[in-house]
Amino acid sequence: MIKSIDIYFETLKQTIDRLDRKSIEALIELLLKTRENGNNIYIMGNGGSAATASHFTCDFNKGLSYKRDIRFKMICLNDNTATMLAYSNDVGYENVFVEQLKNFLKKDDVVIGISGSGNSKNILKAIEYANIHGAKTVGITGFDGGKLKNMVDVSIHADINNMQVAEDVHMMICHMLYSVLSPILEMENSEAMCGV
Repeated sequence: MIKSIDIYFETLKQTIDRLDRKSIEALIELLLKTRENGNNIYIMGNGGSAATASHFTCDFNKGLSYKRDIRFKMICLNDNTATMLAYSNDVGYENVFVEQLKNFLKKDDVVIGISGSGNSKNILKAIEYANIHGAKTVGITGFDGGKLKNMVDVSIHADINNMQVAEDVHMMICHMLYSVLSPILEMENSEAMCGV
């Protein structure tokens, strides 16, 4: 049993080591620019990725925005159960995200899709719509990245054929972003208070 535990953690560590730091840096810059410009960030996922999308939204809307003059505006497209069920029942599950974007999306907003396989039809459809309508797009994927990896502006790819490890890395990305962005925003607050 100890060997199995060690194998899991070693696989997770190796996957983290393979993450492209330049892509993560590009995501951080995109999120900061989006916040500064007052644009919205839409995020979505299915299953475990839906839970991760919700967690991102909590951390950005509260943790990185509370007591700040300039706030992140993140909307999780899988958090309104009634809306998702209505579209699933009446239009089809592949439309649950794209139809919500049609209500709100503006040019230069950001749309983030989290998909372990990178092939979730409802996410691909929403990202395609976002690309056509002038939004910036981000894919957070596992396995080989699927179709999502190659159709976004910024790709964060956990290169591993294991859903549990991929989902661990995706949640870690959320917490890493919080940890990196928090001191940047604190410095911004300090400079504003000093009149710099």
